[in-house]
Amino acid sequence: MTLQWLAVAAALLVGAAGLIKARRATKRLERLTESYWELKYEQGQLRARLARLEPPDPPAADPARPPTGAGQSFVPLSSLRGPR
Repeated sequence: MTLQWLAVAAALLVGAAGLIKARRATKRLERLTESYWELKYEQGQLRARLARLEPPDPPAADPARPPTGAGQSFVPLSSLRGPR
């Protein structure tokens, strides 16, 4: 009978320790999640500020290639199919 009570007491101690550890892990996960979203928000803010400060540079003109807008026209897909 005493062995059974010792087993019950040990099981209760292990269960209580597991519960305490799980609660600590949950709190830590909540803090890490909050920190992640704060950093993600700050990164977006900094990216927006950087975009306002430094507008993108126009691409350098390559004399060997014509501009992309020149020589393009609409071609209907039905004309590309060919005869059936």
